[in-house]
Amino acid sequence: MLHCTFPPISSVYWDGLKGEFIVKQIGIYNHNAKLSELGFEDLSGIYWNLNEPELYKESLCRGETSLAAGGALVALTGQHTGRSAQDKFVVRDELTSDCVWWENTKSMEPGKFEILFQDFLDHAKGRELFVQDLVGGADFENRLPTRVITELAWHSLFIRNLLIIPERSELDSFLPEFTVIDFPDFRAHPERHGCRTETIIACDFTRRIVLIGGTSYAGEMKKSVFSFLNFLLPAKQVMPMHCSANIGSDEDAAVFFGLSGTGKTTLSADPMRTLIGDDEHGWGEKGIFNFEGGCYAKTINLSQVAEPEIYSTTQRFGTVLENVILDENCQVDFGDSSLTENTRCAYPLDFIANASTTGIAPHPKNIIMLTADAFGVLPPISRLTPAQAMYHFLSGYTAKVAGTEKGVIEPEATFSTCFGAPFMPRHPSEYGNLLRDLIAKHDVKCWLVNTGWTGGAYGVGNRMPIKATRAMLSAALDGTLNNAAFRTDANFGFEVPISLAGVDDDILDPRSTWSDSQAYDRQASGLVEMFVANFSKFESYVDSEVLGAAPTVRFAAE
Repeated sequence: MLHCTFPPISSVYWDGLKGEFIVKQIGIYNHNAKLSELGFEDLSGIYWNLNEPELYKESLCRGETSLAAGGALVALTGQHTGRSAQDKFVVRDELTSDCVWWENTKSMEPGKFEILFQDFLDHAKGRELFVQDLVGGADFENRLPTRVITELAWHSLFIRNLLIIPERSELDSFLPEFTVIDFPDFRAHPERHGCRTETIIACDFTRRIVLIGGTSYAGEMKKSVFSFLNFLLPAKQVMPMHCSANIGSDEDAAVFFGLSGTGKTTLSADPMRTLIGDDEHGWGEKGIFNFEGGCYAKTINLSQVAEPEIYSTTQRFGTVLENVILDENCQVDFGDSSLTENTRCAYPLDFIANASTTGIAPHPKNIIMLTADAFGVLPPISRLTPAQAMYHFLSGYTAKVAGTEKGVIEPEATFSTCFGAPFMPRHPSEYGNLLRDLIAKHDVKCWLVNTGWTGGAYGVGNRMPIKATRAMLSAALDGTLNNAAFRTDANFGFEVPISLAGVDDDILDPRSTWSDSQAYDRQASGLVEMFVANFSKFESYVDSEVLGAAPTVRFAAE
């Protein structure tokens, strides 16, 4: 049992920057005054910019978390072990009315948001809050100073790991341009607040405030910052991207698009290349830049052998582990999915030995679009034309397999436009056109990489060998793959290498890996039909060249 003794918090504030307790009455201490500008009053305490040891102490003493043997902090998020996408709303007002993609975004009336905001302020009365002043965006010209206010200490540590920590000299005069208020204990009321359930993620882009209530899943905070940057940056001709990125010794930057489970984090953490970031980036006039200062990696079945860089981060002080199971010796069992398949670790970027210290890189030379095709149809790597790249970017395809989500009992196609539809407030065509222009301007090579199944669909075939995937990626990134002989895929029309050193020739032709080639043809036709049906909603927003990049049904699917 941990025993912690602190001075009476009603009149004492801990200043994490100065490393000392400040004795002041509520309403006098300048940090409290900063929150009073938002409307907070009668707080029992504020913990401002606490560092990692201080947040460890607070979260452990409050019973929020436990400690793993390697030193990581372990948190359980309760009923919500992932994002609550159906409970996310954007205020519809003069700013957002004509530029938000409302077909994909739930709207909230400004009056309902105001009621919700006042109820958040009432909820905070008499409570202790944790505040972090951080930055979203490594590029100084496009960064977003962000204040994050939480009621849980471990949430404060999580977001401190994930966003960029400003220099100490900047904090004294820090002026936030965006505020996230995260109260898991708050319960929304659908009729009163105009929402769906007791869980709420409400975004007011005009007031630049996000309110998160009724969920302890910490990923909602980082994605709220990402969503606002996705709204803000296209107007500045900066492309926001749900992607990882790395760079080689020849300044050959690469971008990896992909939905959860496709290998985006794993494949970008390459010991031979410098990691720029694992999830969110911008692409502007000078090149690409990381939005974050940390990584948020999946840990289910994490292996020290297969993913040594990520595994090492889970065995040290400072990392936050979500929903993992500890054994009697406080060792993490990464194979235990009893709480969720979506177990995660959040750690600062510098926990990866070869991570970038700046988060900034030149224009990419290669774009990799990752998919985990559970139908066993797509080749392991394909070269895309710019039109095909836009088609597959707008499609954002991957597939869920049995066991990953409740109710999924067989492979299920998932199309998430721009490889991140829940975080894209504007219409996908805005992001797609930006990407296509940047690809053309900087002569970027584009590749579609399937990390899913070969030799049959999920349940029959096998997962694509990661060794083969890494070999193909290496050849694409170093330029040698461009000199290979290619064939044209009969269904999708993109170019597929016929042979590649270090890779079994058969695996490059998925049809040849199936024991029944006609069964492959039927499966391929079925997948093509899914692509065509999904893309129909974008047809009026793209030109004939992109429409011509659509796959073609060659055989009748059963």
